[in-house]
Amino acid sequence: MNVNLAVLIDGDNIPSAYVKEMMEEIAKYGNPTIKRIYGDWTKPNLSKWKNMLLEHAITPIQQYGYTTGKNATDSAMIIDAMDILYSGKVDGFCIVSSDSDFTRLATRLREAGMQVIGIGEKKTPNPFIVACDKFIYIEVLKGKSKGRSLDGEKEYEKETFEKITAREIKLIATTINDLSDDEGWAFLGDVGSLLQKKQPNFDPRNYGFQKLTPLIKSTRQFEIEQRDNPKSSNKLIFVRNKESRLPNNHK
Repeated sequence: MNVNLAVLIDGDNIPSAYVKEMMEEIAKYGNPTIKRIYGDWTKPNLSKWKNMLLEHAITPIQQYGYTTGKNATDSAMIIDAMDILYSGKVDGFCIVSSDSDFTRLATRLREAGMQVIGIGEKKTPNPFIVACDKFIYIEVLKGKSKGRSLDGEKEYEKETFEKITAREIKLIATTINDLSDDEGWAFLGDVGSLLQKKQPNFDPRNYGFQKLTPLIKSTRQFEIEQRDNPKSSNKLIFVRNKESRLPNNHK
C-alpha cells in the first residue's frame, strides 16, 4: 500500500541547507503528497529557502508574527495539521522542527491512528522526540551526503556521529531478550522495529553506520547468524546476546 504523507516544515526552525537530504529521507517512508513550509516570508532569514521551494515543490505558507514573543508559525502548522487530518487524505505526517511546541500535536495525530515522523536538529527536546513514531536527526542526513575524501568533511563527520555507549548496548541486549526464542536468537528485523518503538530516535546512522547489522557487529557484544530464506535469495539475519550477557533462564 502506498503511504501518503503530509510534510509540514517549521521554516523558522530548520536550516534550508538540509532540504535535499530531508526530502530524500522522507521519500523512504511514503509519498509526500502535501508539502508546506511555514514562516514570515517578509523576513530576510527565510530568503535562502525561496530557491529550494520550486525545486522540491514545497508550498510556502505566509504567517505574520502578530505579537512579539508568540510563535504564530507553530499555531498555523497545528491548525493546518488538524485540517489535513480530518480531510482523510493522508496516512501519516512528517513534522520538521526542533521545537517542543509540537509535542502535543504529534501525540494527537498518533491518537488518531496517524504515523508521525519527526525530523529536527540534535537540540530537539526529548518530549517531542518520544511523541513521534520515529525521529531522525537532520545533522545525520547532511553528514551522510558528504564524502570522506576531503579533510574538512572528515572533521564534519566526527562532529556528527556519536559513539555508542553502554546505555544503547543494554537497550539492544534487552530488546533481543524480549524477542528471543528458547536458544536466545531473535530476528534482526523484529529487533530493529522494537528498538524504534522503545526509542524513536534510535538510528544506526547516529553512530556512523548505515544499517543495524554493522552497528551490532561493531560492539562485539552479540552473535550474528545468517539463515536461508525460503521465500527469496536474501538471507535472514538473527542475533543473540553472547553467553556472558544472557540472563540465567536463557543459559
